[in-house]
Amino acid sequence: MSAPFAIAVAPNGARRGQADHPRLPLTAPEIARDATEALEAGAAMIHLHVRDAAGGHVLDADLYREATEAVRRAVGDRLVIQITTEAVGRYTATQQIALVDALHPESVSIALREILPEDGPEDGGESAAAALFQRMETAGILHQIIIYDAAELQRLDRLAARGVLPDGPLAVLAVAGRYTETGATMAELDAYLAAGIDRHQWMLCAFGPQEARFMARAAMAGGHARVGFENNLWLPDGTLAPNNAAIVAATAAASADAGRVLADAAGLRASWRQSSRAARQNSVA
Repeated sequence: MSAPFAIAVAPNGARRGQADHPRLPLTAPEIARDATEALEAGAAMIHLHVRDAAGGHVLDADLYREATEAVRRAVGDRLVIQITTEAVGRYTATQQIALVDALHPESVSIALREILPEDGPEDGGESAAAALFQRMETAGILHQIIIYDAAELQRLDRLAARGVLPDGPLAVLAVAGRYTETGATMAELDAYLAAGIDRHQWMLCAFGPQEARFMARAAMAGGHARVGFENNLWLPDGTLAPNNAAIVAATAAASADAGRVLADAAGLRASWRQSSRAARQNSVA
């Protein structure tokens, strides 16, 4: 593959705290510190969660603005800054949509099963989600849709065919594993590849200490990587990573055999927007 390989760092997530790792960043200054270190290690993007005063996951526009401004002061435009709308069982689709509308972020990740639950409409259902995606397309917000199994790729196709989602190719984050002892399995990645995830601009997120091994395979298959303390605390040799930057560096090293140079933020933005333009042209055609 000749296309540059993008590494996104996910430094904190919604569930872990500093009891899990003392360098897990919770405050805006800590997030900015990790952003700087990850950039130097080869990251092109940072995936942000913010926490309240008690360390709990929140979808708070003011806290996101504080964290985003801290990262921008630290690294300028050298990282794509992505927020999450992850619900963690606390937030409705309406609240997730309101956050995006309030912030107009550079980039946002949205779980398909949260914004469009399969068990029926929620908070306006498909029409509200479709309107959000249209607003993001118009505003140039780089949206990434999170899926948790290969079957959701077919659901993406069906929703796009009905005009609920933009036409493909889409930016997709494929999740392998969960917060369990075993973490991700190669069978999950095999299923994503067999289902044709490569028709999209895709990143892989893999839970567990074998994270770098999964990212090396994703790189060979034309995908990109999202790594960091949100999903994994360990280096490939089984030792505890000292910080998020060490995981980014390990990912870059493990993926070197794919023959792809590391993408920078400018290149990632350009390829993301090119993918979005292609989707709009497909829709017109």
